[in-house]
Amino acid sequence: MIVEQAAPARPRRSDAGQVRLSGRDVTGLLLCAEHYAVQYDLLAAALGVRLRGIVARWRRAGYAETGTLGPGPAWCWLTPAGMAACGLSYPARPPALSRQAHIRAVLAARLWLEAGQAYADGQAWWRSERKIRAALPSNAGAAHLADAEICWPSVDGSRYAGQTWAVEVELTPKPVARTTGIMAGLLYPMRYATVVYLTAPAARPVVLRAAASLPRGDQVRVAIRDLPAAAFAPEPPREARPEPPREARR
Repeated sequence: MIVEQAAPARPRRSDAGQVRLSGRDVTGLLLCAEHYAVQYDLLAAALGVRLRGIVARWRRAGYAETGTLGPGPAWCWLTPAGMAACGLSYPARPPALSRQAHIRAVLAARLWLEAGQAYADGQAWWRSERKIRAALPSNAGAAHLADAEICWPSVDGSRYAGQTWAVEVELTPKPVARTTGIMAGLLYPMRYATVVYLTAPAARPVVLRAAASLPRGDQVRVAIRDLPAAAFAPEPPREARPEPPREARR
């Protein structure tokens, strides 16, 4: 009788049971960290994948939490362990209701700008408001911080080589004097080469008036554009209205 010998057991991996992260995981976790929190539809657009498995893996590792915090898609934000894994010390908590619309709009603006050909050709990179704030000295004053910066490296052929742009996202109108003061503070003394304002329809008239009040030489350094449609959370589908009784339609 021939007795078959069992194949030798494969050695157990040293990382068995641990969550293994891919480059896409790292990109997504850093995006959530830099933008406070990210709604599912924008996170899926940024990563180019369906999220169910990815976000579940982050939760299983203890790196992220998720939840529906208000209108629109669910949110994903990092835990303290997730921040530590990213090498960051930002506070780890869900976004406040009052900040959610702005947080979403800033990320939507980033994804829209990064998809542009000039951004790719110039090898530009995004510096989030959190990074800007973290780099300030402890005795920094109360100067207005841009919502983000676009940094253009000194590469051959780039139209904007060596420049840094400020990005401002405006959802609601401020007083004209305040908006003008913010613009001037970002422009002087040559603080940014260009200030890009991405506005909702309600805020656009005030931003245009503020820019027009600047000296003519500085007006050309302010670029005003509409926010992309993705900046606004999608409306939930309306429930179908019930058909009236047949008698009522006669």
